[in-house]
Amino acid sequence: MNPLIILYLAFALLGGALLLGMWRLLRGPTVPDRVVAADTLAVITTAGLVWLASEFDNPIYLDIALVYGALAFVAVVAIARTIEGNILGSKESENPIDI
Repeated sequence: MNPLIILYLAFALLGGALLLGMWRLLRGPTVPDRVVAADTLAVITTAGLVWLASEFDNPIYLDIALVYGALAFVAVVAIARTIEGNILGSKESENPIDI
């Protein structure tokens, strides 16, 4: 099979996954579903950057993909912690810090 066909097939699959992820991000129905969709979109974007690195034969896109993936992971963990705090209804007075 022609390698060019495989690359463009991979690009089409990434595009389809991007559309499905955007649909889930917009439709919801709950906030955790939207967070998972945002994380999925971050992974798809990272895969797209790796594809660009191979297509343009430029390794700088791999560095960008690595940094983007790490920042996306930290952002999703922060959002999940915030949602977890809102669901549990934690208050500052419930966990006093003894000095």
